[in-house]
This record gives sequence, C-alpha cells and structure tokens, in this order.
Amino acid sequence: MASTKPGQRKQQILQALAAMLEHPKGEKITTAALAARLTVSEAALYRHFASKAQMFEGLIEFIEGTVFTLFNQVAEREDNGVAQAHAMLQILLSFSANNPGMTRVLIGDALVGEDDRLVLRMNQFYDKVELAFKQALRVASTQGHGREEDVAARAGMLVAYVTGRWHRYAKSGFKQHPVENSPLQLALLLAA
Repeated sequence: MASTKPGQRKQQILQALAAMLEHPKGEKITTAALAARLTVSEAALYRHFASKAQMFEGLIEFIEGTVFTLFNQVAEREDNGVAQAHAMLQILLSFSANNPGMTRVLIGDALVGEDDRLVLRMNQFYDKVELAFKQALRVASTQGHGREEDVAARAGMLVAYVTGRWHRYAKSGFKQHPVENSPLQLALLLAA
C-alpha cells in the first residue's frame, strides 16, 4: 500500500472494509483487524480517516453516489413512471447483489454499535429512495397507472420490499439472491 497515492489508499481502505463486511458471521470489525488485512498500522488508517465512523461514512457516500446517479439517469432517459419505478427497483436489488458487504450497511447490520449519526444517515438514504419512488409513481398516476392518493403508500411498499430482499440476502449469508424471482415480484408490485 506504500506506493499508492492518497486517494487510492482511501479507496483501498474502503474496499477492504466492504470485503470484511461480506462475512456476516465474522467478528466485529475493528480498526486493528482492518489494518491487519491491509498489512498497515492502525495509524496508517487514521492518516486517511479520523475514525471508523468516517470509514463507514465513506461507504455510505459510495452507496448514495452510485444509487442516486443511476436513479437520475433513469429519470432522464425514461418518461414512463412505471418503467422508472421498475428500473429503480432493479438498481437497488442489483446493487445489493453486486456489493454484498454494502448490503450489511444498507440494512444497518454493520452499523450496530457504531456512531448513531451513521444510522441517521442511512435513514436519510431510505427517505430519499422513497421520495424517488413517489416521484416516479406520481408520473405513473398522470399516465393513468394508479391513483395519486395511493402514491405515498405504494412508495412505502416498494421501499419495504427492497429492504426485505436486502435483509433476506444478508441474513442468509448472501445465499438468498436479492434478484431471485424479482421480475415476477416487481410486475406484481407495480401492477395497477
């Protein structure tokens, strides 16, 4: 790790942390264990992050940046509200499938015992996801799919579905794939 640039070091630390989170039955992640995995001292970690909470914030920033960039792309290229909601659901399920360690952050599992502001930050993420679903479903209602007065309830149901799939994936030791049977499930969820 000594020959890498500072930005790359931060990225390596976050990648190692995410990889450690892929072992749900493993011990609590400590900075000592993370440093050992990277074969550096704990002090080397603290040159890049002031605390372990800041490392988790880095993972949350990655999640937010990835998900909301993809959501924005969907909104820009897709006019159909149902298609927008469907694509956003697929993004959330696929993100989890492709990033098992991040799934433990998404469901808050990895944040237990960490700084409370991390849980608040994840709650804000959920609120933004629900807002994005509301926007897509409002568009859908103007296109004759669903009723405007049902938008909030339907958006909440979509968030609950996704978080349920994430929980099942993480709690199964990443064996119960989040996208398994999702085409039919998404069609049922988005039916008028």
